[in-house]
Amino acid sequence: DRSVCNIPFVTPSKDLDAKFVAEADALGFKNIKGHRSVGGFRASTYNACTIEDVKALVAAMQEFEAKHI
Repeated sequence: DRSVCNIPFVTPSKDLDAKFVAEADALGFKNIKGHRSVGGFRASTYNACTIEDVKALVAAMQEFEAKHI
């Protein structure tokens, strides 16, 4: 079973993965990179995460997609 508090996602390529990590980090999204053996990304939305945090991540993801994909 997987936690519903963890949101896994991927980009189409390893190059975009690296760009997303860098851009996310610059925006303050830390430790978003997924498990080293699985890859991709994982956003954790546990108790301390507010709806504003989630909206900020969604906006960052949408901006990244518009710019790179």
